[in-house]
Amino acid sequence: MSAKDLFFEIGTEEIPARFMPKILADLSSYAEEELDSAHIDHSKVKAECTPRRLVLTVMDLSDSQKDSVELSKGPLRTQAFDPEGSPTKAAEGFARSRGVDVSDLKVQEINGAEYVVAEKREKGQSTELVLPHILDKILKKLSFPKSMYWADPTVRFARPVRWILALYGESVINVEFGKVKSGCCTRGHRFMGSGPILIKDTSEYKKAMKDNFVITDPDERKSMILRGIAEVEKELGANVEAAPDLLEENVHLNEYPVVFYGSFDKDFLEIPEEVLVLSMAKNQRYFPVRDKDGKLMANFVGVSNNKAKDMRVIREGNERVLRARLYDAAFFWKEDLQKSLDDLANELRSVTYQEQLGSVYDKVQRTKALALWLTDELSLGSIRAVVERAAVLAKADLVTSMVYEFADVQGVMGREYAKKAGESNEVALALYEQYLPRFAGDSIPSGFAGALIGLADRADTLAAIYKIGLEPTSSQDPYGLRRAARCINEIIWGLPLDIDLNKLIEKSASAFDMDRDMIDRIKAFVRLRLQVQLREKGFRHEVVELVLQTISNRPLQAFRMAETLQKRSDEIWFADLITAAVRVKNLLNKSGSAPEDVDLSKLVEPSEKELYEKLLLLEGEARISVVKFDWEKLASVLSELAPVIAQFFNDVLVMDEDISLRNNRLALLKKCQDFFLLVGDFSLLK
Repeated sequence: MSAKDLFFEIGTEEIPARFMPKILADLSSYAEEELDSAHIDHSKVKAECTPRRLVLTVMDLSDSQKDSVELSKGPLRTQAFDPEGSPTKAAEGFARSRGVDVSDLKVQEINGAEYVVAEKREKGQSTELVLPHILDKILKKLSFPKSMYWADPTVRFARPVRWILALYGESVINVEFGKVKSGCCTRGHRFMGSGPILIKDTSEYKKAMKDNFVITDPDERKSMILRGIAEVEKELGANVEAAPDLLEENVHLNEYPVVFYGSFDKDFLEIPEEVLVLSMAKNQRYFPVRDKDGKLMANFVGVSNNKAKDMRVIREGNERVLRARLYDAAFFWKEDLQKSLDDLANELRSVTYQEQLGSVYDKVQRTKALALWLTDELSLGSIRAVVERAAVLAKADLVTSMVYEFADVQGVMGREYAKKAGESNEVALALYEQYLPRFAGDSIPSGFAGALIGLADRADTLAAIYKIGLEPTSSQDPYGLRRAARCINEIIWGLPLDIDLNKLIEKSASAFDMDRDMIDRIKAFVRLRLQVQLREKGFRHEVVELVLQTISNRPLQAFRMAETLQKRSDEIWFADLITAAVRVKNLLNKSGSAPEDVDLSKLVEPSEKELYEKLLLLEGEARISVVKFDWEKLASVLSELAPVIAQFFNDVLVMDEDISLRNNRLALLKKCQDFFLLVGDFSLLK
């Protein structure tokens, strides 16, 4: 068989950059699926894109499908043929349903029984004949966060499709989508490219695109941007802050990226730098520039989709746009400073938190009470005044013009306005850190005050949203309760804080007059989040389950216990203990019941006497270790017990013929199980 390359390009209006990563993954995945399903051999499949096109390349695509053999299982041989070997009606009906002659049926053993099977062979078709159907299926499988329709309301895509290029070697593959028919023409860059570009063979495409200022490979565009940034850094003697998400967005916003830099008035540097960075990045997709000491400079780096003859025109145009936005930010900054933080905090009375839950001011008061309770619970009286003041002002910046315009700087502006108002550094920091972590992998609070307010705020949110019946479902979590629960655990682990979550939930629920069932549902929800997060930290499933039996209400201790158990899990004694725990459980389950008390006079073997004495000795130590959360001591106690119980099973026949000995040994095993259950069901670790 000979092979040729397949080239498939879908030309569109500009597709949003955020759609692209998923589209690329789906395009290559669907192509692999459909080609494999069609039994067409090929080598590399690659998906590429620009804002105006999706590009699929399949290398060395065979010129025909492989022949296929389809086996269908029919009735049992004894049902298909009579004793003389003649086909029955069952055989004839099966053969007819599969389109084969009854004489072609074969007998095959399947799972120990003989069945008749029909073998249907189909010769592979020419690849050119089946490709239109395959490409049509790939096109229709693609889905997007938002789709549009244009000429035909039944046809939807991310953006209107304007042309389709479909070539297999030199042959055009006929595909139609949204009244657009495929051909051998593509288009270059919207501004710098020429008109329709004829592609006679797949090998011509890449060169034709580069000649018309289109780089279809996102990785190549990223390299172009990074090289441009490096040149700017060298020229300015500075560092360009190229955040990965912003870099990725710029890659997918441009067909031919051209890096440039510009500047703005240094007076704007008086605005909090988070506002400057956000204004540059979010609104204009610019990269901020810092000097060698990390201080923000009055410069920005942008990426243009147009290589102008004079790039000064591009630079000056972008400077004008940024200047206007920074003027707005400077105005908001000055206006907001005219009001005191206490006045802003009082304005929250008129801001609705949720129609059934009152105002944001009401939520602030609940959060303050909960944060102060946490402060007392953790014996952090030295920061009580800071917690109280920061809790009062916690949401004051939500009613500022700056946060109204730039929602992402809530907390940041609270901190900056607090500094300007003469609040202590601790209060200002807490106003910012109450929101940390904002996303997975984000920083956690560095100080206790912000952490306690953040914990209280999230605990109040959990209770409040459950109270009004909007608890998360498998598909809906509009108030981000999963994220809230995750953040609670991350804060507790990061600082660290030894908090009893059950008590925190009970306290937060007390503000809402909740029934016991609802409170228990919140606890179960939080426990499940803890389970998931411990697994994500790399702890084995069995270790997590054991830990949650012991200490599910204290995330910090749950983590430390899991850490200790996992660290010891490779030691010989640990494996011996698990084996013994499983045997204890199985024997007790098999026996049905066991006496409560051990009769010392019937402990006849040295190893059973030693086990009894060791249990008496270690039981108190194990109990104290759990109460004091001394997990290393607990591990030491368990390691001391493990060889003794292992020796017991080596030397002693528990299910002795002598019923009195048997029952006494089962009573000893019951004592072992009670010991294990001081910690949890160790048999889960098997």
